[in-house]
Amino acid sequence: MKERKESGYELREAKKKEEIRRERKQLTRKERREAKKKDKRRAKQKKEVNKEFARVTYIFVALFLVLMGYIIYFNLEKSQDIINSSYNPRLDSMADRVVRGKILDKDGNVLAETTTAEDGSEYRYYPYGNLYAHVVGFSSQGKSGLESAENFELLTSHAFFLEKLKNEFQDEKNIGDNVITTLNTQLQEAAYNALGSYKGAVVVLEPSSGKILAMVSKPDFDPNTVAENWEFLSTDENSYLLNRATQGAYAPGSTFKLVTALEYMREHGDYNAYGYTCQGEITYDGVTIACAGHNVHGDVSLASSLAYSCNTSFSNIGLQLDIERYRDTAETLLFNSKLPCELPYSQSSFTLKSSDSSADRMMTAMGQGKTGTSPYHMALITSAIANHGTLMRPYLVDAITNYSGEIVENTEPEEYKKLMSEEEAEQLKSYMQEVVNYGTASVLSGQGYTVAGKTGTAEYSSDIEKNHSWFVGFTNVDNPELAICVLIESSDGQVKAVNVAKEIFDSYYY
Repeated sequence: MKERKESGYELREAKKKEEIRRERKQLTRKERREAKKKDKRRAKQKKEVNKEFARVTYIFVALFLVLMGYIIYFNLEKSQDIINSSYNPRLDSMADRVVRGKILDKDGNVLAETTTAEDGSEYRYYPYGNLYAHVVGFSSQGKSGLESAENFELLTSHAFFLEKLKNEFQDEKNIGDNVITTLNTQLQEAAYNALGSYKGAVVVLEPSSGKILAMVSKPDFDPNTVAENWEFLSTDENSYLLNRATQGAYAPGSTFKLVTALEYMREHGDYNAYGYTCQGEITYDGVTIACAGHNVHGDVSLASSLAYSCNTSFSNIGLQLDIERYRDTAETLLFNSKLPCELPYSQSSFTLKSSDSSADRMMTAMGQGKTGTSPYHMALITSAIANHGTLMRPYLVDAITNYSGEIVENTEPEEYKKLMSEEEAEQLKSYMQEVVNYGTASVLSGQGYTVAGKTGTAEYSSDIEKNHSWFVGFTNVDNPELAICVLIESSDGQVKAVNVAKEIFDSYYY
């Protein structure tokens, strides 16, 4: 039946067309031309309408894609900031209904918990006091550290639903989830004690996983008394509240020679043939740069230049480098880039340009010029070298559990970025071993553990007796266990970062 209907329709359409054709045959030539023009105008109008419709469609599709892009960006980049913002009114309502959860170290030791006072009021208690001041943070006068980063999780309860239902009926608070960190209290205490009364920071990571095992910043404070001491803490010139590990910005000193060496390797396939004769100082375009203590290192290779931290050799290297490629390498190592970090941080900078002076080139190559970085960032670069060139995504939170210990969420180690090839990493590792074997970090040689590292000294004022002291390195070189960065501000030369690192390693391994 349907086929008959369709065939009938086709016959009618054919008949219509035939009638039109016959009518047009009867028209004059002029009338036929007019008819054709009309047909063309109709077709053109139809085409214009279609074009307009397409334009509108494309605009709506583009707007939709922009909206979806923003939603994805918000969820990936901004949602956590909004959720944890102190201006988010939802958090106030959550705090009214949930007892803030605990923060614990990797072994279950309590780092922060909510306690009830005699008058029934709740307050936050930090059993370790100053030890975890910056990384765990505080929860009064605003929030900082993990107290801020994990605010939403701490105020979310995944208690058994019947228990939650009972609490709702009885108008009682539910107990918030616990944050299990990657922090190792043994290492944290070792780093804290080794840094002593010096301003500075220590960061320790596990290269193979990205776990942050320790993070110390000094000067510090007692998070239990932040409210009482707020005016002093927030205004004092010593910046007690600043987490120097992530938010400090310093000239990297000779630790940056690792970046310079990497760039030289990339530009020169025969880098092991590099040779230079150090005479204690170098003068170029009227600018003189000297080695530390005006030491004369004599004939040096790339390896021994790094081992002795020879400023004149690296100044010579800096004059040879392609600056654009140099910048690309620095940015591959996350300079001028976002860092994977759960806490607030300062972005590292590499600002050297091809138009800059020879002095800028030489100074930058030895870590004294147009660069700025944090101890955290240098720890990441060191961790990547230890881990065959791959940076694992660093993290502080190992798991979220409910108050009874049931796992809500686990963090799995994942690769963040390949900073360099495996061959490049192995070569830098070899150079860093020489730094320990006979170079500036020889205090670490001959221990019950093996170390590869690089020392650094960064000038920051006209007072040559006061410099920032750096050390980066990793232990158990064949199967790296701990990657570390130590920074001491305003070192007087008596206490060096490498000695602080040794004290930490000794405490951990002995």
